[in-house]
Amino acid sequence: MNVELFDYQPIVDREPITWPNGARVAFYVGLNIEHFHVDKPSTSIWASTNTLVPDPLNYGWRDYGMRVGIWRVIETLDRYGIRASTLLNSEVAEHYPQVIEAGRARNWAWLAHGQTNSRLHANLEIDEEREILADIVTTIEKASGQRPQGWMGPGLTETMNTPRLLAELGLSYVLDWTNDDQPYRLNVPGLLSVPYTLEVNDLLMFVTKGFTGPEVLQIIKDQFDQLYADSASSGRVMALALHPFVIGQPFRARYLDEALAYIAGHEGVWLTTSDEIAEHYRRTTA
Repeated sequence: MNVELFDYQPIVDREPITWPNGARVAFYVGLNIEHFHVDKPSTSIWASTNTLVPDPLNYGWRDYGMRVGIWRVIETLDRYGIRASTLLNSEVAEHYPQVIEAGRARNWAWLAHGQTNSRLHANLEIDEEREILADIVTTIEKASGQRPQGWMGPGLTETMNTPRLLAELGLSYVLDWTNDDQPYRLNVPGLLSVPYTLEVNDLLMFVTKGFTGPEVLQIIKDQFDQLYADSASSGRVMALALHPFVIGQPFRARYLDEALAYIAGHEGVWLTTSDEIAEHYRRTTA
């Protein structure tokens, strides 16, 4: 079965992309703000207990992010004037209103990220999915004061109908297809793909692969350096994917600060949001 959502277009065959003020790299932080159910297995640091109900070990590890880690991350982002591109489970609006308020005060971008990361966005009939997506978008709009323009499914999940249903709701881009360094148009009218990352992602680097803080810092620098070099001929996007229960741990916080200092210290970097990247691309390219 072929992918019908997008066409193959090698990056070397495209018209150059330009970013505002001649920037070479558009950089954004994809901040995963998620709610987990205490009675369902989910993202775990220790697999041996993740089927227990309750599972204090893994649930508590995740819950640290919303109680403590997010506030440490916010302080770091504020130091560099970086507005988060918030990948928001709609259930967060009910359970963590203080986090929503902090994001509203900072004019974060708000992307729909499913209802909860305890349930993947999969195996849905089209009418059920249409209803669920409408509820997600409406809930986030009511809580944040901003109608989401972007989507990333929990676990980067979609159904075959998701892109079309998102377009019906007025969303303009998705992050789920992590296959490019530039935005591109999808074969759904009005819908773009904007780059996200699985590789430069704190959850996969620290937890799945077991990298240390210095190793992660070097990976982030190497990613930026290569994209900066590539952008001599056409603009690139760099995403940094963060989870407060991972990067918000005290012993890791300094490495986020050092990474952002490195990136922000370069000329020709547009510190922006995924919303602004999508809007600029749509407005300035054919």
